[in-house]
Amino acid sequence: MRIITFITQKGGAGKTTLALNCAVLAGQKKAALILDLDPQASAEGWYQDREAEAPRLVKVGSWQLPEALSNAKAAGFDYVLIDTPGRDEPSTTAAIRAADFCIVPCRPTPVDLKATLPTAEAIKRLAKPAAFVLTQTPPRGGRITEAEMGLGMLGIVCPVRIVARTAYQDAHGAGLGVAEFEPGGKAAAEIAQLWHWIVRKMEKVTHEQETNVA
Repeated sequence: MRIITFITQKGGAGKTTLALNCAVLAGQKKAALILDLDPQASAEGWYQDREAEAPRLVKVGSWQLPEALSNAKAAGFDYVLIDTPGRDEPSTTAAIRAADFCIVPCRPTPVDLKATLPTAEAIKRLAKPAAFVLTQTPPRGGRITEAEMGLGMLGIVCPVRIVARTAYQDAHGAGLGVAEFEPGGKAAAEIAQLWHWIVRKMEKVTHEQETNVA
């Protein structure tokens, strides 16, 4: 079972959007579970509007996380994707500690880049593999390049950029992922590329850890 924590200690970066859309893709081929630790429960609201059975979602508190993960492993889930609060809370640290890999979404603005520092420091302190993903970006422009350079000083930056597209909001309102809402669209292609990159990156991290142990 692989645990992926989506985390940023700033709201509005698209954390929940990434978690839900990646979970939809994961659930198409594997058993996927979303654990919603965010008190705002926007992921749970999306799940209530959803008709498809996969992926599953459970709303939990930070004190319930160890038990929820143990139950998920016993139930045979292949992937657990954790959606965290958009601020520093005990559940944030618990979700990082439990993760095999952390995804840190960030918009390409000076305010968002600065707000990313505490998250990056927490991940480094707990020695967890992680990557930044630029979200809500314009299709192109120098601001994106500058943001990638800035984040690159803190860690790995995913080469897949999530562009600001209305398909993400429209799909969320319908209880769908963009891969379901608009399968041939640009948003669906971005999420597919992102999820493929995450899976490959986790495989590499796992291989490196196993090699170091051996």
